[in-house]
Amino acid sequence: MERQHAVREESWDSLHYSEVSNDSSKGGESEDGNSTDHDAPTFLTIGDVQRAIHPLQATADRVGKQVERFAETLDRLNAGKQQKRSKDCRNVLPSVYQYEKIASDTVTSLRKTHGLEKLEKSEKSARRKGRSTSGKSTPIAIHEDGPEPEALQHTTVEDLQHWEEERQTWRLLSLMLEVEYPTTGKDHSIPWHDERFVRPSGNTAIHQYSPEHDIWQHFLAEDDSAWDKHVVLEWLKTSADNTRPDIHNIVKHLEDSADRSGLWKQGWLYSREEIKNMKRLRSWPQPIDPNSPGIDSSLAGVGRTGKLVTQLDPDVFSRQSRNLLKEDVFYERTMWLTCWEMMRRGHSWEFIRDWCQERAEGWRALSMRGDPRAVSSGSWRSRALWRSICAKAAKSGGIDDYENAVYGVLSGDLPSVEKVSSQWDDYLFAHYNSYLLRSFDRCLESVYSQRLSETIKEQISPSWPPSSEIVIDMSSTDLVNMALRKESIRDEARQPLKLLQASLIAKRFRQFVHAQGLRLAQTPDTGRLFKDLKDTNSNLSEIELAANITIDDYDMLRILTHMIFVFQDLENPHHNSPMEENIIIAYVEYLGRAGKQQLLPLYVSRLSRDRAIECMGRQLRYITDPLERQITMQLMKQYNMDLHATLSMQLVLIVLESRPAPVGPPGTYPRPNILDHNTKSTASMRSVRKDFIGHEISGDEQDLINGFGWFLLLDGHWQETMSAGTLVYKYLLQINSLAAAREFSNTITFSIISRNKTSSILGRSVDITAEQSPSDDESHDQVDMRRSTRSRSMQVRQRRGSASKRRSRVERDVLLRHANSFRDFENLMLALDALEHWKDVEAQIIEHTDPRHARAWKKEMQVAHDEVIAKMEPLLHDWLQYPRDDAEATEFQTIKVSYLPEMILAYNSVLNFGGHALSRDNLLKCMDLAATVAAEESELADVFLAAGRISELVDSMAISSKSILCAEESGRKSNKKTKRQKGETMEIWSVKSLS
Repeated sequence: MERQHAVREESWDSLHYSEVSNDSSKGGESEDGNSTDHDAPTFLTIGDVQRAIHPLQATADRVGKQVERFAETLDRLNAGKQQKRSKDCRNVLPSVYQYEKIASDTVTSLRKTHGLEKLEKSEKSARRKGRSTSGKSTPIAIHEDGPEPEALQHTTVEDLQHWEEERQTWRLLSLMLEVEYPTTGKDHSIPWHDERFVRPSGNTAIHQYSPEHDIWQHFLAEDDSAWDKHVVLEWLKTSADNTRPDIHNIVKHLEDSADRSGLWKQGWLYSREEIKNMKRLRSWPQPIDPNSPGIDSSLAGVGRTGKLVTQLDPDVFSRQSRNLLKEDVFYERTMWLTCWEMMRRGHSWEFIRDWCQERAEGWRALSMRGDPRAVSSGSWRSRALWRSICAKAAKSGGIDDYENAVYGVLSGDLPSVEKVSSQWDDYLFAHYNSYLLRSFDRCLESVYSQRLSETIKEQISPSWPPSSEIVIDMSSTDLVNMALRKESIRDEARQPLKLLQASLIAKRFRQFVHAQGLRLAQTPDTGRLFKDLKDTNSNLSEIELAANITIDDYDMLRILTHMIFVFQDLENPHHNSPMEENIIIAYVEYLGRAGKQQLLPLYVSRLSRDRAIECMGRQLRYITDPLERQITMQLMKQYNMDLHATLSMQLVLIVLESRPAPVGPPGTYPRPNILDHNTKSTASMRSVRKDFIGHEISGDEQDLINGFGWFLLLDGHWQETMSAGTLVYKYLLQINSLAAAREFSNTITFSIISRNKTSSILGRSVDITAEQSPSDDESHDQVDMRRSTRSRSMQVRQRRGSASKRRSRVERDVLLRHANSFRDFENLMLALDALEHWKDVEAQIIEHTDPRHARAWKKEMQVAHDEVIAKMEPLLHDWLQYPRDDAEATEFQTIKVSYLPEMILAYNSVLNFGGHALSRDNLLKCMDLAATVAAEESELADVFLAAGRISELVDSMAISSKSILCAEESGRKSNKKTKRQKGETMEIWSVKSLS
């Protein structure tokens, strides 16, 4: 395990190293200007691909570090994890905590850049809520540590908001996992400890006189649904506390807007001064009676908002049905808004008390004390009557909706809290808070009814809302669905992260992912990159419930992918849903397009075998840098991927996605157009066409050539490599792409393959095509044995050495036998290339007739002529004679019929031209060629017959024979009596005069 972990550490180190090396090696030259090219075949660089996807690369650069940190966390935390099905979430929680930490670190960095902008938006929202009339705004400075990091220069305040919400989503996932798959005992590996999320044990004995807080704890311990709702509610509180502006910043801004800077402790300052002024004018020592005659005309302040109150106690609004001056109205609304925000964020009663006391408003804190969820609720046996009074206060209406909402939170009144809930989170908070308190009161009434006297029951019953039973009986799914249908928050609730949070709350994550994967599969115009996104005949209503996530929403794809892995590891690591894999594949595609190739094997390895092969095979074509390829192969091997199947699938996908219109009927190979068919006379030899191969290679054809280069990095698999190479040749010939086939034969030769792969097969790197006398080793052993006068042990070692050499020869013969077809196609392209090169030389000689350069031109022609003879020779003897099966035998025969007649006729034309331009001995080679074709053991004549071109062969040979008869001796270097290898001479063709 330690060794495996070390390998993974090295792989991540190599990731960072390769990024540096890619940047420093652009241009293919070292610092001293020397080229860094090697003997290995070279392809398009990764920079070429990255430049083609520049818009996406900018996005990848902005979030690249987070992407890598997520991948590194997934890799390292899963390295030592035992993948087993368990109802305990202990194994997966460390991953979730690390993901949350990555998001938290990103939020910290982004706040240094965009915190001020986000705060200004929050100030505008606070002014709207407080209905400010002053319109003043004082910016609040935010300290920034150092210059802005380069990675954050392209970010926006929306990025900050996204990462804040993502951080809360990971926190929600960890909490819901502990609810659904609770760990046994206290887990000290949890990076954060909050008693609000630790479920009570329920061991405390409950009796009639137990404090209400103890009963609340017992209620959470016994009621699973209540504990579920409690966790969600507390998460909503912490989320608000972490994402909303700091309370002190809000208060400071509202102070400035209310013209109360430094006067915040003065309470209803303007209304109090108005009342005191009236009392001084009338010399009234006692409180002013609101029914006194002329009182309203006397209290005629500038900021009148209605009848002014005559007293200043907290209940004066409801008792007198009067109002304050508008400055004090804003102050009052600000106070209740701040109290609402503190309760919404889950601040303790002690925090609220201290804040109120700082502003000489301690009575507000006292009126909010008594929540059974708080330890500070005291030792009261029951606060049911107090909650009933709070519910009545929430309904009767105070000076502001936020005052009603505060008492609504304390009593569980839903309508009053809903009224100030302008966001999706606030709406859920209102419902879950009401659910918990109403459920608790119902528990008290049914289980601990003796704690409430009949008088109290009669007093609290009218305050219960008619819909309370409906709220209590609603499941999390019902609450979430109801929030999605609410008009005021529907748009926000349909945002991807909100829908994801809703699925976690409702414990329907798998259903959400299924619907999202289905939407991805049915998204129009996904392009060829997403053809492996599987589709099913699922109900269309599932698509409507999915978030509007597209293949370009990379952040959501990243979040969903890693959450899928969490649930897979938790429930069944060996089972993958096709729709879930759609999301993983979409994220893999993003990583590939963003240049994160080294991360691909980690994610692809989590797919099912067939889809992993297909997905990785689709990505390999875009990895062209040699170093990237080596690292990718190492990672694929490390993650136990099927290397051969993946490499083969890559070639198949390239062919399927780039197949051009067929040149001929299926299963046929078009005949190469080598010879010039515009010959003026049938009595003259047809010449070879210039540039009959061509030079145009499409991008898909180049991808196919580059794709086969992956097999050079695959240890062993000799036969499979040769078969793949043969398939590449056959495909290129079938689409009549001779230029690409020639490029393939020049780029990845058999010698290169042999040197790359024999080290893992034979134990040493060797070119097995190198000539070796088969009898050298045996004769050497025989001489040693005759001369040996050494000990018997030395003779035994000699025999062992001879056996080893013979075994090596057998292995080489086996490798060569498996490579026969590949080498035959390579020889075909070498011969075609030699013919085209010969034609180029011939054309140059004809165009340049300067006698001064005749010797040089003739020498070059002789070299090209000899090259044609050498390359054509393998095609005349046992070419394509070793098919794998009958189907390939039929295919090989079709290729022979298409290529051999045309090439042999072109070869004879070359020999005939050489007989006139170089030496008459070449004319004898024409006759040798005719003999070879007509030989009994040869199938060449049958090939001409099958092609229907036997007459062309006869005509061509007849022209060669006539050339011999008509040739003159002048200017020839050859001698009639000069004997060739088998004793033949030109003398037989001499025609003497009878006179």
